[in-house]
Amino acid sequence: ITDEDKYDTLYLYSDLNSEAILSGEEIQLTTHAYFIISYHEKLLEQSMERCYLKLQRTRVYWLNWSENTTSYKVYNDQILRSALVLKLLSYEKSGAVLAAATTSLPETIGEVRNWDYRFCWIRDASMVIKVISDLGHKRLAQRFLQFIIDIIPDKDEKIQIMYGINGEKDLTEKTLDHLSGYKDSSPVRIGNAAFHQKQNDIYGILMNVIYQQFVKFDCDLDNSESLWTISKSIVHIVNVNWEKPDKGIWEFRTEERHFTFSKLLCWVAVDRAIKIGELIGKTSNNPRWIELRDRIYNDIYENAWNEEVQAYTQSYGSSDLDASTLLMESYGFIEPMDPRFISTVKATEKELCNDGLLYRYKNKDDFGLPSSSFTICSFWFINSLYKIGETKKAKLMFDQLLSYSNHLGLFSEDIDFKSKRLLGNFPQAYSHLALIETAVNFSKGITSEQKLKKVVEQ
Repeated sequence: ITDEDKYDTLYLYSDLNSEAILSGEEIQLTTHAYFIISYHEKLLEQSMERCYLKLQRTRVYWLNWSENTTSYKVYNDQILRSALVLKLLSYEKSGAVLAAATTSLPETIGEVRNWDYRFCWIRDASMVIKVISDLGHKRLAQRFLQFIIDIIPDKDEKIQIMYGINGEKDLTEKTLDHLSGYKDSSPVRIGNAAFHQKQNDIYGILMNVIYQQFVKFDCDLDNSESLWTISKSIVHIVNVNWEKPDKGIWEFRTEERHFTFSKLLCWVAVDRAIKIGELIGKTSNNPRWIELRDRIYNDIYENAWNEEVQAYTQSYGSSDLDASTLLMESYGFIEPMDPRFISTVKATEKELCNDGLLYRYKNKDDFGLPSSSFTICSFWFINSLYKIGETKKAKLMFDQLLSYSNHLGLFSEDIDFKSKRLLGNFPQAYSHLALIETAVNFSKGITSEQKLKKVVEQ
């Protein structure tokens, strides 16, 4: 079954009645039947036996992939399920990693925060690759780094914050006005206008994953010279742009500010470039880069801290708290037991935590006040509690958060504070990469005695 009038179409093969399939009627199965959906037209006659062999090959592939995923003492099932999600959001052909598999599922029912996430954000994808590399999957990292090399062919190439699945640059946003949207939550969007935005944090997140690959795979990287060139280009871009305001990690559409997270990741970009240079014996740039890194550090230390709030805040001069500042410790800017970090975690809990779930921020943005919990932020907060020594509280919150997944252990972008209903695009890479990071922290922290006790209890 296919659309004969169109060229770019799929093919459906089945031994069921084609008229019944096309009419959308309910089909009652009385024996085995098969469906095969293919992008390509099959050259051989399809049959139940052929379909069964395809199914078994698929099972073997995923069993092998799962077997090659690093296992952990606790939460291993949740880690593996999330790893499978991240793998399925990656595109083998190009190396791109999608933020989510859907478009326009609303962050809040009936509101307009409906976006198309079927694209590769440099930020999201780099975070995914870092996590998936830690789980032992080198090929995904290699494919993504090749994707980066392909989209940045020249030293002066402008780096967008996001690209299409095949590296497309024009992601013009449109609304499909003939569709009412999920639960009448319009508009339904295709494309994403954020591709025009300047977000200075992407450089540090990309540099962090490039540095990780140099550390993990040493000189085994196929494209070391290209990645070193990209690293130097990124430092050049950061040097020019770090003092300028941007749209930030949350992609504010109308306002630019000096966002703390953006400044933090500019610092990360230079810091990781210095470390890569030391790894490969290329340190001639270090005096200039170290001076730049220290300037950015001092700027953040002096301007992002709000003495009255006793926390690092969303942007310079602001009193608004933002969950992204919780990553300052994860990226090595501050020690976990530093009084400033502990105070930031406590202030964040007091202001942004609601029944064990976190707002990413509570201040007004382009579309009003946020009304749902951003799932990744809840994981960030739990990680922060763990890092400052509140492990028991963190684990209780983590177990509770895991219970909000659907029956397959999957998470979307958001969770409703009251009903705990999953909201937003689904499944979302952000949510699952953060789940893995949090679960791995708990697993690394468990002692042999605790592990034995857990096995006995099971």
